[in-house]
Amino acid sequence: MTPLTLPAADNSGTFTPPTLEELHLPAILPWGADEGFNKQMLLVVLSVVFIAWFFIAASRRQQLVPGKLQFLGEQLYGFVRNGIGKDVIGGRDFMTFVPLLFALFFFILVNNIYGAIPFFQLPTMSHVGGAYFLAGLVYVIWIGVGLKRFGLRYLKLAVVPSGVPWYIMPIVVPIEIISNFVVRPMTHSLRLFATMLAGHLVVALAGSGIAFLVEQENVLLKGMSVLVLVGAVAMYMLEALIMVLQAYVFTLLTAIYIQGAVAADAH
Repeated sequence: MTPLTLPAADNSGTFTPPTLEELHLPAILPWGADEGFNKQMLLVVLSVVFIAWFFIAASRRQQLVPGKLQFLGEQLYGFVRNGIGKDVIGGRDFMTFVPLLFALFFFILVNNIYGAIPFFQLPTMSHVGGAYFLAGLVYVIWIGVGLKRFGLRYLKLAVVPSGVPWYIMPIVVPIEIISNFVVRPMTHSLRLFATMLAGHLVVALAGSGIAFLVEQENVLLKGMSVLVLVGAVAMYMLEALIMVLQAYVFTLLTAIYIQGAVAADAH
C-alpha cells in the first residue's frame, strides 16, 4: 500500500486523512497479536544486503585506474572518512571510528531513501524504534570511549567545564549532566525519527488529498488537485533532500560526541 492508494474519503464523502496504522503496514508474517515480521523489518534487512553487495562489488577489483563502480565506492567512502571522521574527530584518532561512522551513514541513508522510492515508500526511520536503537548504540559507544581513555575521571570531565568559577558550579554541573546524558541521546534519536515521520505524513496526506479532489464532481475541486500535485512534488523533492541531510546530521553528531569523549580533557 502506498500513500497514493490510501483511502481519501469515507462513506459520507468526507475527506479522511491517512493514519499511522495505514502508513505502517501490518505484519507480513505475524507471530503475535501486535508483533511479527513487517515491511519495516524487511526493508532493514534488504538495506544491509544492498549496502554489503554494493561496497563488496565496488572493492572487488581494485585497480590503479578505477572503473565507475570502484570510483563511486571510493568517493562515498572518502566522504565519510575524510569529510566526517577526519575533519571532526581529528587525524590522530579518527581511523578507529571510521567503520562505525561509515556503517551509520549508509545504513540510515538507504533506510531513509526508501521513502522516496515508489512501491517501497516507507522510510524505516519513521518508526521510532530504529532511531532509538541507533542513538542508544551511539550513546553507549561515546561514553565507553570516554571511560576507556580517562577512566571514571571522564564523568567529571564531561560535566565540569574548565574555567568556570567554583560558585557557579552548583548551577552548571546539573545542567551539563542533563544536557550530556539525558537530552543528547533523546534529541539524537528524535531528530531523525520526527523528520522522517513528518515528511512521510506530508507526502501521504498530499496523495490522499489529490485522490479525494479528483473524485469530486465539482470541476473547481478537480482542478485544485493539480495545485496539490505541484505542491506534493515540491514536498517530495524537499523530503528526498532531508533524507540525505538527516543521515549526514546523525553521523556528524556521532562524530562530534566521540570527539568530545576522546578529547574530554581539552574542554
